[in-house]
Amino acid sequence: MESQNIEYKQSWRDEYLKWICGFANAQGGTIFIGVNDDSSVCGVDNAKKLMEDIPNKVRDVLGIVADVTLLSEQSKDYISIAVKESSMPLTYRGKYYYRTGSTLQELGGLALNDFLMEKMNITWDTTAVPSATIDAIDTQAVEYFKRSAIRAKRLNEAARDESVEQVLHRLHLVTDDGKLTIAALLLFGKDICKWNTMASFRIGRFGSSNADLIIQDVVECPLIMMPDRVVDTLRSKYLVSPIHYEGLHRVEPLEIPEKALREMLCNSIVHKNYMGTFIQMKVWNDHITIWNEGALPPAFTIDTLKRAHESKPRNKLIANAFYLAGLIEAWGRGYEMITSEFTNEGLQPPTFEELRGGMMATIQRERYVKIMGKEADTTPNSAPVTESSGKEKNVPVNGTISPTDNNNVPNNIHLFQTQKTIIQYLKKNPKATQKELTNAISNLSLGGVKYQLSRLQKLGVLRRIGGDRGGYWLVVDSIA
Repeated sequence: MESQNIEYKQSWRDEYLKWICGFANAQGGTIFIGVNDDSSVCGVDNAKKLMEDIPNKVRDVLGIVADVTLLSEQSKDYISIAVKESSMPLTYRGKYYYRTGSTLQELGGLALNDFLMEKMNITWDTTAVPSATIDAIDTQAVEYFKRSAIRAKRLNEAARDESVEQVLHRLHLVTDDGKLTIAALLLFGKDICKWNTMASFRIGRFGSSNADLIIQDVVECPLIMMPDRVVDTLRSKYLVSPIHYEGLHRVEPLEIPEKALREMLCNSIVHKNYMGTFIQMKVWNDHITIWNEGALPPAFTIDTLKRAHESKPRNKLIANAFYLAGLIEAWGRGYEMITSEFTNEGLQPPTFEELRGGMMATIQRERYVKIMGKEADTTPNSAPVTESSGKEKNVPVNGTISPTDNNNVPNNIHLFQTQKTIIQYLKKNPKATQKELTNAISNLSLGGVKYQLSRLQKLGVLRRIGGDRGGYWLVVDSIA
């Protein structure tokens, strides 16, 4: 059976040089001439002539030497062509081919760029940016890295006194001639999108379809701090935090295991192809998806991730900084850890797939669906959360309002920042239309404004006086 390293051909054609090229560009392999797809020998009539022609064509066209061997089975001659992995990228008639699985792929675009850089043992993040100076570095981000690395015991206490320049040199983020690398500017830059316009992390809350965008956020900060910023944003606006008590202590964990969530976020940042588009996280009523552009390393599949495997970061300098900061491991154990965290909490582990030139992780919102019941189909930003007393409480996604003894709206209401912004705007502009609110609040769509107004009315914070025309909004000061 054909595989990553074996190909069967019934007869020889010169176009099969592209298969030899693909093997050489990958991990090497063997092509058998005179063998059927089921690995049975059918034989070739001109074996002796092919034994002379094939080595010469491989050498003249591809510039490499292949081991060509004449074999025989049941009086039938067949040929094996053994190809070693090439340390340099090879082309066949100006095109790059690569063997992956049992298929031959012609490389182009980002895949070709990744392949060429890997063959030359360089990564995109090592590229120097001549125009950048040390003033572009955010000192707070560097301090954050030092604290994290010391806390993770991957740097000793002495690193606390290192200067910004010393830290950058420690992390090999400065070239031999003193230029900052793109990795330095993304990890610690004051304005990372100045150096890479697609370095942001985008989060969206969707209703019934992709067109139904309710609310969105764009996280733009030094990459080393991005996992924290994303988790904070998710906690405040997008995910529920079911409340329970451990003894006398009130605990509000996220609806999905935070350690596993952070691992997925870090992987999306470290392995992203920064010449592609931004990372996209979509929050739906029943599931969450995280997609980052960048295919798996050559010869890797989804099944490879599920087994013990070596770590092959796309951006080595960024990955090294994340490792030293204690944000990731360097042993290829991410999938195992994520699966274990979900399983230990009785949740279905995320699924992973290669999609549209990148990696997609899908997380089922089991706890959200369970505590929301039927409301999960229509209510994106609140959830009834059951405390240890067994009574349901209607709370925002961060679970911070004070509980009451019934299901009515409590007197002490916690509002999200977006809701507070709407309230403040309507206090000053009570006759504002939904369109005017949409223009005034940049991170809300018209659908999001409609939802928030409806939610605030249900909470008793807002009242509509009069009709759509000529009416106005009344803010209930005793609550808001």
